[in-house]
Amino acid sequence: MKITDTAISDVKLIEPKRFGDHRGYFAETFKASALKDAGVELNWVQDNESLSATVGTVRGLHFQTPPFAQDKLVRCVQGALLDVAVDIRVGSPTFGQHVSAELSAENGHQLLVPAGFAHGFATLQADTLVQYKVTNPYAPDCDAGIAWDDPALGIDWRVAAGKAVLSEKDTKHPTLADYASPFTYGD
Repeated sequence: MKITDTAISDVKLIEPKRFGDHRGYFAETFKASALKDAGVELNWVQDNESLSATVGTVRGLHFQTPPFAQDKLVRCVQGALLDVAVDIRVGSPTFGQHVSAELSAENGHQLLVPAGFAHGFATLQADTLVQYKVTNPYAPDCDAGIAWDDPALGIDWRVAAGKAVLSEKDTKHPTLADYASPFTYGD
């Protein structure tokens, strides 16, 4: 398993090694000891799954606030997506900046998104199935988000704003400038 820092070092790209033959492949998709060796020691408490039927579906940018903030380990098991993490930690040298990675069933890559980051993705193929681990259970009172299309973030979602398939909730999030983030860099 290869674990590398992204342009924002707290967000990690994880590339499980695949062992393939004529039948297909085998891969370890999660290995706590490998993450620990990379300086990441987290207690995963819940697995989530989402299916997006349409290309251009955007989910995000979501996060949970303390005391139920979540670290996420995201992977695509069918289809492909552009996965995005935005630093919303006040005082961070990368506050308001984002990183993205293409995750697909074909490449097997994963993105580790720490608490203090807003997370979202856009589907690049129909019937994209996403699974992710989280370090806190879903808490409706702590559910929050920022606008996926906030121009100040400069995210290229690979889908035009007028073509994005969104939930009603995701059309109502504030911009980052209009949101008082409860996350502080270094906490």
